[in-house]
Amino acid sequence: MPVWVASAARAALRALLGHPFEPNQQVVQPDGGEPLLVPVRSAARLSDDQALAISRCDPGPGLDLTRDLEIWVRVAWTPSADQGLVLMPGEGVGRIGAGGDACLSTYARQLLECTLLPLLPPGQGLEVEPVLPRGRSLAERTSNAAFGVVDGLALIGTQAEVQQSAAPEQLEQVLRELRALVADPGFGGSVALVIGENGLDLARRAGLSPLLKVGNWLGPVLVAAAEAGVKDLLLLGYHGKLIKLAGGIFHTHHHLADGRLEVLTALGLDVGLSLEELRHLRAAASVEDAFQRLNPETAMDLGRLLAATVEQRSQAYIARYGDWSLRIAAVLFDRSRTLRWRGPMAEERFFTLQD
Repeated sequence: MPVWVASAARAALRALLGHPFEPNQQVVQPDGGEPLLVPVRSAARLSDDQALAISRCDPGPGLDLTRDLEIWVRVAWTPSADQGLVLMPGEGVGRIGAGGDACLSTYARQLLECTLLPLLPPGQGLEVEPVLPRGRSLAERTSNAAFGVVDGLALIGTQAEVQQSAAPEQLEQVLRELRALVADPGFGGSVALVIGENGLDLARRAGLSPLLKVGNWLGPVLVAAAEAGVKDLLLLGYHGKLIKLAGGIFHTHHHLADGRLEVLTALGLDVGLSLEELRHLRAAASVEDAFQRLNPETAMDLGRLLAATVEQRSQAYIARYGDWSLRIAAVLFDRSRTLRWRGPMAEERFFTLQD
């Protein structure tokens, strides 16, 4: 989605500058890649100091709830050039907590800066306000709330190309990236597999590297990493996703298998929860809700067992396909975006030096 936000923002800025409308806008990629030509629907000045443009999201083939999502972007001059770009979350754009800042990835901000700043006149700053008219209603069909994102959709893309996490083509792309990473002369034998955009953003903030973003095809990627000679692999993801691995589910798309609360309830039995507590877990609305129903000490014990079980089941999974020296570690984050639970291997191989 950030690509279409950037294209609409550029069209609006051009309108504000008095330039004629162009149906395709050049979006500059932060990594220096070939600029993208991204279509926009319309653009117009609203007054002497602000303009509006509209684009429509095209996520490519596959299922995506943002397909044909209309994106409005209003731009306006700011009083001071020192402010640079000022991002204002409009209606339908997710915020970090009620009244908080817009939820956007580093990539999304860099995309806007690379695309817009070269067009700004000297001494001029710009306010950018994306608006997603259907964002609030569509957000109810996502896991945004589980990460503390409220009021709309998060702008958390990390690349211009759309990835379909459940498609075979996505698996092939990840495997190509894995092979390239391992073939790099500077590769040191370890890699962090991150699940989803939130995981990727959090891993970067934690200073973990090298990183490889994966979708739902975790099993084949683990085996491929072992075959490629990776020695230490860290799985980093939201507890509601990685818990499936603790249940032996290694293709994690929700259309294929779930079982999250059942797995958590079984683990609760292992840590000695009472029958009443187990019933509360089984009746919870989500994994996050289940942990919230426990006292902090019990929740910590259960989370640590969950992380350890993810490590154990993942190790057992690759052992079915060969005898490799790969060590698999796991760290899980919760809705507060905190790396909350680490398995024993994660503590030993990835976090000892950081701590």
